[in-house]
Amino acid sequence: MRHTLPRHERLSSKKLIADLFKRGKAHTHYPIRLIYLPVEELEHHQVLFTVPRRHFKKAVDRNRLKRQMREAYRQHKHLITYKSPGDVHFLLGYIYIARDKNSYQRIETKILESLYRLKK
Repeated sequence: MRHTLPRHERLSSKKLIADLFKRGKAHTHYPIRLIYLPVEELEHHQVLFTVPRRHFKKAVDRNRLKRQMREAYRQHKHLITYKSPGDVHFLLGYIYIARDKNSYQRIETKILESLYRLKK
């Protein structure tokens, strides 16, 4: 399996994002919160990463945290990727909720925990 995050797996539709935040369910794995919504019409899982400007004023800090979350998800997305045609796909939203920066290892561990929980 290729460990990539192509454009069709990124959540960018404003309608789907609004739907995710309105009807989605959430799990918190501090410092990350996962909001997810199962959608049967999708062909792939779609994911969104966000870091609030309220906690990190500098764009460099926000971009670094988003890059770390994307990398951790990209490395471990195979845990929720299935090949069966009848499988339900998810809209996923990862929100960084801590007020301080954490190491990549901690972020990776928490994303891994969230994927295992989502798999159940």
